[in-house]
Amino acid sequence: MSGVRTEEIAAEDAGLRLDRWFKRRFPELSHARLQKLLRTGQVRVDGKRIKAGARLEAGQRLRIPPLGDSNKTKQRVREVSAADAEALVSRILHRDARVIVIDKPPGLAVQGGTATLRHLDGMLDALRFDSKERPRLVHRLDKDTSGVLALARDAAAAAKLTAAFRAKTVRKLYWAAVAGAPKPPQGRISLALAKSPGPKGERMVANAAKGKAAETLYKVLDKASKKAAWLALEPLTGRTHQLRAHCAALGTPILGDGKYGGAGAFLVDAGLPRKLHLHARAIRIPHPDGGLLEAVAPLPEHILETWRRLGFENGGSDKSDPFEVFNDFFHM
Repeated sequence: MSGVRTEEIAAEDAGLRLDRWFKRRFPELSHARLQKLLRTGQVRVDGKRIKAGARLEAGQRLRIPPLGDSNKTKQRVREVSAADAEALVSRILHRDARVIVIDKPPGLAVQGGTATLRHLDGMLDALRFDSKERPRLVHRLDKDTSGVLALARDAAAAAKLTAAFRAKTVRKLYWAAVAGAPKPPQGRISLALAKSPGPKGERMVANAAKGKAAETLYKVLDKASKKAAWLALEPLTGRTHQLRAHCAALGTPILGDGKYGGAGAFLVDAGLPRKLHLHARAIRIPHPDGGLLEAVAPLPEHILETWRRLGFENGGSDKSDPFEVFNDFFHM
């Protein structure tokens, strides 16, 4: 068929859903149109039919049919409002020739969807600076989770950073405020998680038989009697909503997390902000050019307000090594 072409999946796109791949390359291609191309077998991977949610692998050959005049197939610089561009640049924690680390604000989705038109992925052209390439996402944060997010500035850097995440040589530290105080005050949560549909949308549930292994280290850094606690959390695996599901399983849901904690995630009498109290505090990641890159993100205003109301001190923030609270676990 005239106009059919084949593209090889690049290393930096390994693990990406097929529909997300098309969204990045051909933003004007509607989801309905893509589904039709998939149903009729016009889009194939390595000669085989494929579903929209399938994860791509580096080196696979993707067949792309003619997409029609209404779908502009050339990549273009996306327009970003001056306000969004200024706000995003102001949240840079680290920038060099290969990597940018930003402090993602709560409420900003990392990627778009059917009902999500404003998202970080659509703003990344504001962070091109002197690079010919558009920054690339190499990991994710939930929409309502704030904190450190690393971006690759070129394809080779993206491949190395993605490989580091897959090899589990990246360390990520989160801070959270939870309802109640977990017992014991520190430990390792090993609880397999599986996706389950529900009235509030898809959520992760404990399922030893069908779930994927998920492990989290936790430690109480401070507490307000039995009402609430400040936790340090380090995920050893990277499952969807892992920290939220694991905290809820401990009986201490993250404050503001109605999806996993229900009414118990809101301390009504305390007058606290109702936003999610989960913050990606720090990241330590192998730099593409060698050595380790570490970045630390300040707490957002709603969590600072909760810290003040509950009497938590900003302990731990003055440590030269933010991961020191968990160093003992690696000898367990």
